Amino acid sequence: MGAGIAQLGVSAGIETILHDPIPEALERGAAQIGAGLDKGAARGRWTEAEADAARERLSTGSALEDLSDCELVIEAAPELPDLKRELFGRLAKVCPDAVLATNTSSIPVSSIATAAAKPENVVGMHFFNPPPVMRLLEVIAADQTGERALALARATGEAMGKHVIVAQDGPGFLVNRCGRPFYTEALRLLQERVADAAQIDRICRLAGGFRMGPFELMDLVGSDVGLAVAESFMELSYGEPRWRPNPIQARMVAAGRLGRKTGRGYYDYSVEPYRPEDPKRPDAASGPLPAPEGLIDCSARSLAAQRPDGVGFVRLLEAPLVELTRGAGTSDAAAEVAEAHFRSLGLLTEWVDDAPGLVIGRIVAQLVNEAHFALGEGVGSEADIDAALEIGLNHPHGPLAWGEAIGLPAVLATIDGLWQERREERYRAAPLLRRRVASLQRC
Repeated sequence: MGAGIAQLGVSAGIETILHDPIPEALERGAAQIGAGLDKGAARGRWTEAEADAARERLSTGSALEDLSDCELVIEAAPELPDLKRELFGRLAKVCPDAVLATNTSSIPVSSIATAAAKPENVVGMHFFNPPPVMRLLEVIAADQTGERALALARATGEAMGKHVIVAQDGPGFLVNRCGRPFYTEALRLLQERVADAAQIDRICRLAGGFRMGPFELMDLVGSDVGLAVAESFMELSYGEPRWRPNPIQARMVAAGRLGRKTGRGYYDYSVEPYRPEDPKRPDAASGPLPAPEGLIDCSARSLAAQRPDGVGFVRLLEAPLVELTRGAGTSDAAAEVAEAHFRSLGLLTEWVDDAPGLVIGRIVAQLVNEAHFALGEGVGSEADIDAALEIGLNHPHGPLAWGEAIGLPAVLATIDGLWQERREERYRAAPLLRRRVASLQRC
């Protein structure tokens, strides 16, 4: 991470010093930067001459004192609060007027700033891995951060070619906070046995347009990392129910099924491919088959709460996949007719268990709801919240833009439907979401 940030610096024309107290690590980091510059030149991202010029702007320093003349120091030490605070205390003595930026993804920046003699000089600069490739930079304003530090962090990120968003300090900042429901609601769906992990992932890809499903991503990151992040959210929020860790995460870690790095997680990576290719969309019939009687939209309420002998469905916008569910009284004939109807329209189908919103409706509604919590609490602007997920996490849409496309009344109906059937605080609507829907209804 540190080497990637340093590569961005020299590529942006900034004289950059790479520091590490471990000589071997410092050597590896410098070599990584050189390899990255060569790779970019080979791919035509810049010329060989530009790569050589960038290389000349890099120097290394094995002692913190080598950073004494720096205007900006970006720390990329391991995510250990005591280590970061100790480091910032030392940096404040070595370069007392420099802006000190932490690349933390989870530790409150305000707690790190207290270790510096001039906490107003401390700011968060959360880069995403790998820094030379990922387009987003999340700049975090701690309670103590001054305007100079904030402006320098933002200007540096823009010089590095990043799309810069600004977040106020708090659990997960903007990106990790607003993206939490993609994982937490998927885990809850699995826990309730609404669908299995592979189904949930397939629905997210085909009905939601996500590049990867939540369980694929959890395997990529590692279940141990995911559990640690969930526990951190729970601690920092003093027990916010929306962010409660799921027992499934703890079981996966206890079993050593951490994901790709152990060869087994929600998928088995000892076989290739670890999952089958997604099905192709069927051709639409020249004359679509009629819909069966008792076909019920389950976006806001479960099939059981409406017509247990019918067939429930959820389709998000113009998605190529429709989720279907059946009740205790649904006949096989009705289920077959419903599936044939949607396939005659050229749509894929996936059968899941009953719940308000089924799978994709629940996940997207929770993303939109969390975004309204963050917006209402002043954690970030509308544009930055949408950029956080669209650019930072590669979501197909920002959550606020998605809410506008679906319709905020429909989103609120899903959240309220979950609350009415489950009576859990994790399904309470954000006050701002409810106010916006009320305003729309008055108009």
